[in-house]
Amino acid sequence: MISLMVAHDPNRVIGKDNQLPWHIPEDLAYFKKHTVGKGIVMGRNTFESIGRPLPKRRNIVVTRNSDYQAEGVDVVHTLEDAVRLAEEMHEEVMVIGGEQIFRSILPVADRLYITLIKQDFDGDTFFPEYGPEWTIVTESEEQLSGETPFVYQVLERHKSAGGHV
Repeated sequence: MISLMVAHDPNRVIGKDNQLPWHIPEDLAYFKKHTVGKGIVMGRNTFESIGRPLPKRRNIVVTRNSDYQAEGVDVVHTLEDAVRLAEEMHEEVMVIGGEQIFRSILPVADRLYITLIKQDFDGDTFFPEYGPEWTIVTESEEQLSGETPFVYQVLERHKSAGGHV
């Protein structure tokens, strides 16, 4: 199963200058809860914005740079290789960004873990549009982190709409 884990605002902003444009500690705890013990797939920019491998997860970095190396991560050059490595650790593969990786893998994803931030932010990186082939299966009550309102949503692709083979 391929799952995407993302926080975005109403305009699908996910980043600005290779950083999160918000600080929501509750979302970081939610992220950790759903990714520990699993393979996490990310692009090189996302990995470099985090700055280190995330503990208790198999960190898999996708890059076109054949010379790229980073300690504590598996470096691969295709999404297919990344998914295969992540599946060795857990049946649910967690794709955590960034924009290019999300755009490439969304058409075959099965589940979306979305933290919908109910406030507009300025950004230069966006989550791709997702449409009626997705159904919200769970949604939290609205929460506040400081002045920032958000909800957690889990969406699943309709079985007839394709997804991971």
